[in-house]
Amino acid sequence: MQPCTISRKIDRPIGSVFEYLSDVANYSEFTEHFLADWRMTREETFGLGAGGRFREDLPFARFGWGDMAIVEYDAPALIVLAGRSGKYNRNRTLTVFQLSEDANGGTDLDLTIETNPVLPSDKFLEALAQNRARKRGWKKSLKRLAAILEHDRKRGPRATIAGGARKPATGLRA
Repeated sequence: MQPCTISRKIDRPIGSVFEYLSDVANYSEFTEHFLADWRMTREETFGLGAGGRFREDLPFARFGWGDMAIVEYDAPALIVLAGRSGKYNRNRTLTVFQLSEDANGGTDLDLTIETNPVLPSDKFLEALAQNRARKRGWKKSLKRLAAILEHDRKRGPRATIAGGARKPATGLRA
């Protein structure tokens, strides 16, 4: 898929938007309508290396599982997530959040999505319907993200680590 950019204005300071997007466990709150069943890939869900695994709800997606992790993290302007999806995780994905401060003290958010399907069958399915569905899903996600940050509403479930607590400080019962 050619890179696709979606823009959204959020009436919150750039620091609070960056802080929220830096925690991958928050992504299930605003993407749960098309990226479901989130599982974190490690205990630390914040910052460089944090990532999650999810199921993408796209047309004709028989193998909808994918993952993404933060590979570049430049406060407070840039978060880059790289991942894989599709059958055998053979399709690479790149998701880039670019933040800038607007004149009113809010945040201009630009989301760029890019996928790299490997096989001709993957390219065909993406061209047939998945590109439009993915773009529509992310557009709705940014709208929900703005509602969460501006008005504290439309929150979905927050992702957790499979298997429960790992450390005594996180609630492990003896």
